[in-house]
Parts: sequence; structure tokens; C-alpha cells
Amino acid sequence: MLPAYWPAAALFLSRCDPVMAALVERFAGVGLQSRGDAFVTLARSIVGQQISVKAAEAVWGRFAARLGQVAPEAVLAVPEGELAACGLSRRKVEYVCDLARHFAEGRIRVAHWADLDDEAIIAELTGVRGIGRWTAEMFLIFNLLRPDVFPLDDLGLQRAVSAHYFAGAKPPRRVLAEFGERWRPWRSVATWYLWRSLDPLPVEY
Repeated sequence: MLPAYWPAAALFLSRCDPVMAALVERFAGVGLQSRGDAFVTLARSIVGQQISVKAAEAVWGRFAARLGQVAPEAVLAVPEGELAACGLSRRKVEYVCDLARHFAEGRIRVAHWADLDDEAIIAELTGVRGIGRWTAEMFLIFNLLRPDVFPLDDLGLQRAVSAHYFAGAKPPRRVLAEFGERWRPWRSVATWYLWRSLDPLPVEY
């Protein structure tokens, strides 16, 4: 189910930008959908770092099967050597365990996120080893469905803006940030439509 704000966001973008108007029409009826449990989503993001989608799926399958239920307590109950045997590098084992400890000890406060702005949640998430700003921004977009995230370091966003608005030239980061202001307060939605316009489509977080 689409977020409640999606129709208003799509209408706003259509009215302010002819490129967006064409994309909204082209991809009518589809949009962001939440990816579910916060811990599972973040753990998957760590497992999938710097490996192919196919490899990530295989490692995740073994990891989830070993745990039975992918939850912080389950991760912390399994010896690190057994987690590594699932195909995780030593560093990724450290990252997943650090994530699990943050959840188990209440340093990541999912219940309070509704009261926090985007930057506060990003600060909380990037306190976990292995989670940088880009991963936190993807989490805000795909899991929390925050409407106004603009991931400046995302290669897909950069490529789409370059193709649609700058005749193939890559805009500097500062220019990209300024350019995105036209889509506020729906920059997540604009980013999603720009991603969808790419061929091949980037992997969704």
C-alpha cells in the first residue's frame, strides 16, 4: 500500500516540474512500500554491502536459517565463528553484532522514531559500526517512508538527475543539493521516480 502522502506528493511534483509530470504519469499506481522490520532491514543492508545481489541473498539465507528468527537476541546468542560460517566476513560479523547490541541495549529507539526528525534518526543509526549516512538515508526512505530525504551521495540519483536535467553532465554535489530544493517537501518521492526512470533499475534497499 502506498504511503498516505503519495497522491499529494505526486500532484505537487507534476505541477512544478515537467520531467516529474512525465514520470508520475509513466509510473502511475506504484510507489514506495515499507520493507518491514527495522532490525531485519538494517541487518540485510550490512550483509549485502560490497557483494552482488545474488551472493547477498545466499549469505542472508544461511544467516537467517542459522538464527531461526532474525532478531538482536538471536544474533548475540550465536558464536561469532558460526556467523562467519554463514559467509559473513569478520568485519561484517562485527557490524551485525554491534547492530544487535545497539538494539538490545536500547541505544536504537525504534519506538521513539516517530518523534524524531530525519537527522536525529540518521545520527542514531550511524552510531552503529558499518552504517554510514547513505545506508541510513536508504532506511529512512524504504523502511520509515520519510517523505523528504534527498540522498546526495546516491549514484542512481546522480545519474538520473544528470540524464534528465543536465544533458548527461554530472552536477557537483552543491548544485545537486540546490537543484533538489524544487522538490521539497517531497524529495524522497522525486528520488523514487528518478530511480524508476533508470535502465537498469537500481536495486531497492
